[in-house]
Amino acid sequence: MISEKMKKALNRQINLEMHSAYIYMGMSAHCANIALKGCAVWFMAQYHEEMFHAMKQYEYLQSQGGEVVLSAVEEPLSGFTSLLDIFEKTLEHEQFMTKNVNGLMDLAIEEKDHATQIFMQWYVTEQVEEEDTVNEIVAKLKLIGDDKNALLTIDKELGSRTATVPTDFSQGVEAAAKVA
Repeated sequence: MISEKMKKALNRQINLEMHSAYIYMGMSAHCANIALKGCAVWFMAQYHEEMFHAMKQYEYLQSQGGEVVLSAVEEPLSGFTSLLDIFEKTLEHEQFMTKNVNGLMDLAIEEKDHATQIFMQWYVTEQVEEEDTVNEIVAKLKLIGDDKNALLTIDKELGSRTATVPTDFSQGVEAAAKVA
């Protein structure tokens, strides 16, 4: 049985994941508005990943007898000055999410909630990947500086990303994952 403290923490994380999706949708729109369609594609794939994260937690909480409680989604970041600025903010956000995921893992350990520890391990690993990917993009953007041709090359490279997670959760995350 999952504790009340863990239920509350998982609900908070579900809402943080949905806010992350909203942030990345906004970044996708911003990139599309400044003619960086490849970056817009990259951020939309990121949006889908964050929604997948939220839905996995949503279903896990329900499977453990917890009630999902959704809250208002905070307004996403805006007012970006450059593509580097967008990705630096992305990295800051992913570091924030890592801190929250680690906090959930710490709580699961404290609560001796072995099922949630096992469940959260996937997220711990995922956050390592998320930060590594964004760190690499930030490094490339710093390397190219103001070179517009290199920027267009990176935009094209980022545009090759596709969503690798399911996007239709009407039959549940596990069913959607089998179809994807």
